[in-house]
Amino acid sequence: MFVTEHLDRANKPLFSYEIIPPARGKSAKEILNIVEQVMVYRPPFIDVTSHPAEAYYDELGDGTIKRRIRKKRPGTISLCGIIQNRYNIDTVPHLLCRGFSREETEDAMIELNFLGIHNVLAIRGDESNYKKPMGSDRTSNVYSNELVEQLVGLKNGQYLDELAETDPMDICIGVGGHPEKHLESPNVKSDIKSLKRKIDAGGDYIVTQMFFENGHYFNFVKNCRNEKIDVPIIPGIKLLTGIKQLTSLPKHFHISFPDDLVDEAMASPKHVKEIGLRWGLKQCEELLNSGTRCIHFYIMNDAIDIINIIKKLV
Repeated sequence: MFVTEHLDRANKPLFSYEIIPPARGKSAKEILNIVEQVMVYRPPFIDVTSHPAEAYYDELGDGTIKRRIRKKRPGTISLCGIIQNRYNIDTVPHLLCRGFSREETEDAMIELNFLGIHNVLAIRGDESNYKKPMGSDRTSNVYSNELVEQLVGLKNGQYLDELAETDPMDICIGVGGHPEKHLESPNVKSDIKSLKRKIDAGGDYIVTQMFFENGHYFNFVKNCRNEKIDVPIIPGIKLLTGIKQLTSLPKHFHISFPDDLVDEAMASPKHVKEIGLRWGLKQCEELLNSGTRCIHFYIMNDAIDIINIIKKLV
């Protein structure tokens, strides 16, 4: 079922989740354990992140340095196939512009289509320390609206090669939104216009970057509606679980923390997890009371805290 169909048919609040594949060399057992934990609460869908190849530098025994190129977290498509077909939960693999050619994207969509996976999240992806070279026989999507356009083409049976008698793909296309604006946008107005290009290209719904102050989300929704963006907008929630996240999350995700949360956490660092749970619960209650149909939780591969919040919401 499409994500948008889950939203349309819901007669009670929905809670979806985002997980990351295990690091290279690890098994999928830990990730599947998380899926089994949240299954009790009947998630409508689970997102699985995607990661491009990066450059790593290993020191060899003779004192020299060797550069290696590899994906730290491969396995997005395989995990989606397991989750959807073993647990009967719709999955949403992330598709990236950065680090992937349009040809690789088309191949990935063919595999996903064969697996019965018809939801994707189309995003540009974070900057990497490795820029994959593109041969003369390869092309790339620079921006996520271009990726959306390619996916819409596949919905219409249009492939990169002019193939005869192709079958269209059933695809529901999600895109990302930034309640505090994308770091590269000069202001909120230009950021919303960039988002509208993704929707006009064929995006079916929006899921937001994490935020810790609901006012950012409510203003974001208002700005979207004023720009005639009428698709569903799903808020993304991350729980504060450690004092170090006060600096790491703004650094990596370009978000901010409200003063009240920072003051309370800094005053009692040993109780940050408890403070974060209480703050997250307050956020969720306010969102649901405002009429939000679905809350998307960034699990980061630890579901216990999220489950403790959901128990209080259902």
